[in-house]
Amino acid sequence: MSQTIFITGVTAGIGAATARKFIANGWQVIGTGRRRDRLDTLAAELGEGFHPLMLDMQSIADFGPALSGLPDQFQAIDLLLNNAGLAPPMSNLQDAEQEPIDTVIATNVDGLVALTRHLLPRLIDRKGGVINLSSVAATYPYRGGAVYAGTKAFVRQFSLGLRCDLHGTGVRVTSIEPGMAETEFTLVRTQGDQAASDALYADMNPMTADDIAETIWWVASLPAHVNINSLELMPTSQSWAGFAVHRG
Repeated sequence: MSQTIFITGVTAGIGAATARKFIANGWQVIGTGRRRDRLDTLAAELGEGFHPLMLDMQSIADFGPALSGLPDQFQAIDLLLNNAGLAPPMSNLQDAEQEPIDTVIATNVDGLVALTRHLLPRLIDRKGGVINLSSVAATYPYRGGAVYAGTKAFVRQFSLGLRCDLHGTGVRVTSIEPGMAETEFTLVRTQGDQAASDALYADMNPMTADDIAETIWWVASLPAHVNINSLELMPTSQSWAGFAVHRG
C-alpha cells in the first residue's frame, strides 16, 4: 500500500519541491493551496498520485469537511508537512499595520494547530509523522522580524510539546528550521518586489527549495525508531550577526 503525505502550501517553493520528491519515490501526495490554477498545473505534472485540495489555512471551519471529502485512496495519511506560512512586511512593530500581522498569525499558528489536531487520529492510526517547517528566525532575532520570528518560535515549541502529547503512539514529530532559501517567500513578503528578492540572495549561493525537500525526505525516510526533534540548516555563506548597540 502506498504511503501518503499531506502537504500544506504545495503550490510553490518548498511545498512543490517536496511533492515532486515524494511522488518520485512512490508516495501519494495530498497538496493544499489557495490558487486553483497552480494546483491544476501541479496535478497535471504529478499525475494520479497527487490529489489537489483547495484550502485556505485561515479558514479553519473548512478543514473538517475538506478532510472528510477526500477520496478513499487518500483517507489514510502517514505524514503531515505543515509547510504553508508567510511573513508580514519587515516593519518595526511600532510602524506596522495590524491586518498583515493577523494574517500571519492566523496562517502560521492558528491554521497549523487546527489542521494538525484534525489529522492526528489518522496519523496515530498509521504510526506516522508530523514535520513542521519553522525557521532559524525562531532562534536568532532580527530587526523587523518580531511577528514572523514569534510564530516560528511557536512552531518549534509546539513541535516539542506535540512530541510529549504523542508519547507512546509511535508518531514522530520534527521541527525543520531553515535559514536563507531562495523561494517566493521574499516576493510575498515584499508584495512582489523582485528587485528586493534578487538583492537579498545576490552573490551568496542560498539554499533552494530542492535542498529543503531533500532534508524533509531524509527525515521521513529514517527508521521508525529514530526521531529528529529539530533540525537547523543554513547555506554555508550565512552565519550570525553581532549585537546591535545604540549609542548616544
